[in-house]
Amino acid sequence: MENRSFDDRREPEIVYSRSVKAGKRIYYLDVKKSRNEDLYVCITESKKRSVGEMEPPSFEKHKLFLYKEDFSHFVEGLEDVIGYVKQQFGDIEERAPYIPKDEE
Repeated sequence: MENRSFDDRREPEIVYSRSVKAGKRIYYLDVKKSRNEDLYVCITESKKRSVGEMEPPSFEKHKLFLYKEDFSHFVEGLEDVIGYVKQQFGDIEERAPYIPKDEE
């Protein structure tokens, strides 16, 4: 068995990326390349958490890995649940852009 140090593990290469700002959250949509040169999507939700006035803010992150063989099923499910919410609530207003308190 090969013994590897922590430094040998590197983050997969990001080949394409887009960020979506939504209120206090930012969603990062990254296309990454695996070790075997395959591509997959990593969706990261990053939410700013204020600890206290004297401490810098921290960020809570959650990741979802979506592999290409699951794309069509994922999109179908996402469209279904979004359609359900729209059916229940009709037109949904877009969120106003988030402006941090220190920028007001």
